[in-house]
Amino acid sequence: MAVKKVAHEKSSARKPFNRTEHDGKKSGGKVKIKWVVSFISCTDDMRQTIRGLGLRRMHQVVERQDTPETRGMIHKVRHLVEVVE
Repeated sequence: MAVKKVAHEKSSARKPFNRTEHDGKKSGGKVKIKWVVSFISCTDDMRQTIRGLGLRRMHQVVERQDTPETRGMIHKVRHLVEVVE
C-alpha cells in the first residue's frame, strides 16, 4: 500500500498573539496597580493575591513588571484593583 502525503496549500504566516499589544499596553514594560476596594469578605486566596502584588494598604500604587503572571494576578482581583496609566 502506498501512503499519500498531503501538502498544505496555506502557510501559517500569522503573527503570534501578544495580549499586551491588543490591550494597548507596552510589551515588556511596567504596569501600575492601585488597590481601591477593601478585601473584607473576600476569600483568603484573594487576600494573598493582593499581598502578592505588593499592596499593603488601600489606595497604594505599586509598579510591577508587565508579565503574564502579573496580569493573571490582576485579573483574579480585578474587582478590587485598577490599573493606573
